[in-house]
Amino acid sequence: MKIKYYFLIALVLLSFTACKNDKKEMEDSLKPTIELKKKEVVYQVFTRLFGNTNTNNKPWGTLDDNGVGKFSDFNDKALREIKDLGVTHIWYTGVPHHDVITDYTKYGISNDDPDIVKGRAGSPYAVKDYYNVNPDLADNVTNRLQEFEALIERSHNAGLKVIIDIVPNHVARNYQSLSNPEGASDFGAEDNKTVVYDVNNNFYYNPGEAFKVPQWKHDYQPLGGEKNPLADSKFEENPAKWTGNGSRASQPDMNDWYETVKVNYGVSPDGRKDFNELPEGFENEDYKKHFEFWSDKSVPSSWIKFKDIALYWTKKGVDGFRYDMAEMVPVEFWSYMNSHVKMQNPDAFLLAEVYNPSLYRAYIKKGKMDYLYDKVQLYDTIKNVMQGRGSTNHIPPIQDDLRDIEHHMLHFLENHDEQRIASPDFAGNAQKGKPAMVVSTTISTAPTMVYFGQEFGEPGAEDLGFGDPTRTSIFDYGSVPSVVRWVNDKKFDGGQSTQEEKELRDFYKRLLNFTINSAALGGNYADIHAFNHQHTEWYNDKVLSFVRWSDDEKLIIISNFDANDSFGFELQLPSEIIKTWSLESGAYQFEDQLYNNYKATLKVDGDKAAIRIDIKPLESFILKLKN
Repeated sequence: MKIKYYFLIALVLLSFTACKNDKKEMEDSLKPTIELKKKEVVYQVFTRLFGNTNTNNKPWGTLDDNGVGKFSDFNDKALREIKDLGVTHIWYTGVPHHDVITDYTKYGISNDDPDIVKGRAGSPYAVKDYYNVNPDLADNVTNRLQEFEALIERSHNAGLKVIIDIVPNHVARNYQSLSNPEGASDFGAEDNKTVVYDVNNNFYYNPGEAFKVPQWKHDYQPLGGEKNPLADSKFEENPAKWTGNGSRASQPDMNDWYETVKVNYGVSPDGRKDFNELPEGFENEDYKKHFEFWSDKSVPSSWIKFKDIALYWTKKGVDGFRYDMAEMVPVEFWSYMNSHVKMQNPDAFLLAEVYNPSLYRAYIKKGKMDYLYDKVQLYDTIKNVMQGRGSTNHIPPIQDDLRDIEHHMLHFLENHDEQRIASPDFAGNAQKGKPAMVVSTTISTAPTMVYFGQEFGEPGAEDLGFGDPTRTSIFDYGSVPSVVRWVNDKKFDGGQSTQEEKELRDFYKRLLNFTINSAALGGNYADIHAFNHQHTEWYNDKVLSFVRWSDDEKLIIISNFDANDSFGFELQLPSEIIKTWSLESGAYQFEDQLYNNYKATLKVDGDKAAIRIDIKPLESFILKLKN
């Protein structure tokens, strides 16, 4: 679940100017990195789709119709193959128990109402029980929690760290935990429902008004119109709660997040914060100081509940969390929450969905987030270039703007919210993702995220009911064709993959493994694109070049985003790079690290240096200086 923010980013829209080449800016960019950072790669996998080899893909199909993947599908072979792709962390999406339209009443689990569930398999962001896992994913529903614990152990044994979702802004309308640990109570269990707001209420209420199911539009009907005793346009909720996206209406619109309710973090309806704020300058303190700050403070009930949930999963071996719509929750809560998590696991991987660039530094520094989505700046800009509507000139200024937090801005080209690269509404061709992936993975020290099926060029074309083709549905039961071919009857060997899919996966494997082992990619960055755009004949805004280096590795990286044209030119290095790299006059050999089939000579003459580049459509080189 997400909100689309349409910011006008002047940084990206400004015309390309000569000021970028200002010597002082170049010198600033060449200041050495204080600490080398190891690149990380997150593999996001939609858990119930990964191992499902049922290819029916019937619209609005039931679990029996279309099948479902299980925790057990991630066996040792599958996990080893994911690890060998060049992955360090695996994000199992859709693990906490969320609403589903499958009958599990014989296990003591109440049925969920189609009037407040999106799709038939349900949204993973409408969590019903935070202390257990989705029963769809278990071979034995009674032992579903133990099956997930076994998956955590298998993942660790494969060398992978485990991430799951926490959705702090909202919970399912019918939240009810069957698995609360001793001392824990359900969200809203102790709320005073006679008032709109109380600092320790978990929800906001409309006293005297009952919830009404949205009025359906555009011929939409729950379950595609299939008869179901609970699909009666009624859901008992009195008084009505505010909806997850902030709608205060007792009858939300069908485009609201009507399946969820907004969690109250001690912010009154008029915006008053009924909790302590961090002292001035506290953004510069570490998580231990933040933990200490909150140790003697009274905090709202919802803070404590979500902190306890995060620590519960941390104790079970989960290595990190992806926080949904984190910017809709006060930054002070994140200081409280994340400092508690870090005290238990200092190496926890904490990733937040934040789309407002003006909030980035607050959520990193005050909120103690490790990583944020770089969606609004880098992703959106690269997407425009891939679609032929944008210029690579707009990419270097983004890195300049984020220089102080670049390590914290996680890069991706696909996730469950975004269109598939190969879909007609994005690029229509998975090959167009190649130069974009090289740039996305190598331009900074930040982690890279890959969405399962991306490595095969999955187009997400299936219409499974509620979900939207061009995106792999997160709401419906179904399977992912390119992944099914790679899973190959649970052999996980690509035995049914097409040749094009195999070649694309090989590209991703080469690229990702290089990134996690490269010292230079954990070190320094400098733009050479602007310099070459001004000084190099035939160089243009369909290509992008930059350099990365550490003490023992020097890289020149260049990508061609043009799908039709090849380019040849003498790529030049600015004198500041020559000096920083301590290059004397002479010839230096460089070799491509992706396929090792391109070699080039850098010729240095005093403060001038040039290397011949002949690059094909959608080709990239990661050229490494040979010692």
